[in-house]
Amino acid sequence: MLVRLMYASRAVPSVDQERLLDILRKSKANNPGLGITGVLCFSEGIFLQVLEGGRSAVNKLYNRIAADSCHTDVELLSYEEIGERRFAGWSMGQVNMARLNPGLLLKYSERPALDPYAVSGAVSLALFEELMATASIVGQP
Repeated sequence: MLVRLMYASRAVPSVDQERLLDILRKSKANNPGLGITGVLCFSEGIFLQVLEGGRSAVNKLYNRIAADSCHTDVELLSYEEIGERRFAGWSMGQVNMARLNPGLLLKYSERPALDPYAVSGAVSLALFEELMATASIVGQP
């Protein structure tokens, strides 16, 4: 059974660009063997991530993330059984924040900044879908 899980968390101050790249490298190396796909957005110290895959594999990965010392304020935004993946093309894609139009963020929230804590999980998922449609997600499958 496939599931889609979306969460938000705040990064501890020691998470920098190098640590983010390390997370992405490990995800791209490990996720295919686990059958997990997804997308990660990191902006101004906030992680927003969608994970898709088998229920057991996604649950185990989410539990590891929630226990990881790089994350604080981990919040589950949505969890659902799905018939097909929306982000099947990425073992772990990354939102290219440099190419992101602030107006797109403003479309989904009160201000032009990524703040998944202030919007619903459905709104965050709609944002990810629009990012995918506008080619704002980068990364190798």
